[in-house]
Amino acid sequence: MNYFDYKNGALYCEEVPVENIVRATGSPVYIYSYRTIERHYKVFDNAFKGVPHIICYSCKANSNIAILRAIGRLGGGVDIVSGGELYRSSAAYIPNDKIVFSGVGKTEEEIVAAIRSNILMINVESEEELSTIARIASKMKKHVPLSIRVNPEIDPKTHPYITTGLKKNKFGVMREDAMKLYDRIKAHKYLMPVGISSHIGSQILELGPFKEAVCSLREMVKQLKEKGITLKFIDIGGGLGITYKDELPPHPDDYARIIEEELKGTELTLILEPGRVIVGNSGIFVTKLLYIKKVPGKTFYIVDGAMNDLVRPSLYGAFHEIVPVRYNDAKKINVDVVGPVCESGDFLAKDRDMPLVESGELLAVLSAGAYGFSMSSNYNSRRRVAEVLVRDAEFNVIKSRETLKDLIKGEKIPSFMEV
Repeated sequence: MNYFDYKNGALYCEEVPVENIVRATGSPVYIYSYRTIERHYKVFDNAFKGVPHIICYSCKANSNIAILRAIGRLGGGVDIVSGGELYRSSAAYIPNDKIVFSGVGKTEEEIVAAIRSNILMINVESEEELSTIARIASKMKKHVPLSIRVNPEIDPKTHPYITTGLKKNKFGVMREDAMKLYDRIKAHKYLMPVGISSHIGSQILELGPFKEAVCSLREMVKQLKEKGITLKFIDIGGGLGITYKDELPPHPDDYARIIEEELKGTELTLILEPGRVIVGNSGIFVTKLLYIKKVPGKTFYIVDGAMNDLVRPSLYGAFHEIVPVRYNDAKKINVDVVGPVCESGDFLAKDRDMPLVESGELLAVLSAGAYGFSMSSNYNSRRRVAEVLVRDAEFNVIKSRETLKDLIKGEKIPSFMEV
């Protein structure tokens, strides 16, 4: 079932007309479908019912606490990459024993918070990070469960900005170095080697790289066991792609089948970190057409949404389908959909064939549930937009639109410049 669909010529999110939401909140606005999140989570979870597993949703994809709470209610945990995401997870009542902390630049403050919270494990990404954790653990006299994030040197065949498993990427440590770090962990009074981790990239559309990565980790688990280091968890990250345009990503069932086959007989608990595949197609970004501007050889749809609201097209050249909120079968014209930000890179679509619409009409940018609001900013002193969660015939504002006062919160003019 598609929870974003036209009914009587109007775009609905579940049982709520999108126009009604915009009327209540203004535009631009992010709108999420709870039922889509629920469906995607359950499909993913059920695919792995044959193996012990924990789904640790990738917080960075969409970190609104209402979204995190939805994941928690469905039985999931989270993968975090900052102290702020740990704080959000706590606010969303995510069980600490379902939290995994990844990321290459954990500060001492963040490490202390993670240890105090008794999270499932910290994924170590460098030798110096391990030294820092060891020092903090000794000072706190607390046992710390650790995993090493291994860089398996596998090409996931995705956009270079979201590739994370190659030698040239900043993430993880090489296999040989990882084996030495496990020896250090085992020898330390307060450090516990409990897992092994890898994440090779995002928006991956082939199963081969996943199979290769899991095979590599499985062999390392075997070698570590021979050295007297027995692990409980194998964290294979996330990265399964979704459809934005005409991509044909693998179904979670097929993804699960190859993972299960590789892990057969290991008795490891599998940790999965899906993000985009859960929330990507659960959300839309709605923006209003302000002006139509025509110049020789080009037509611009100037909208009130911009790159600060949804940066993926500008940052990655990413494609998002854009449709009128009011169904329109008028003839199509070639346009650039651009925002008000003072950058030539401020666009939501370029050279796109779209129906001819009038100023004042609403457009919906699809597949905007992941890496949309979570990557937004206040560039050009633009207020970050509202976020809305729809469930059946009810909608709730889960993040209010920022006020002008919010823009200068925490800023202060020094006394020597006061009027």
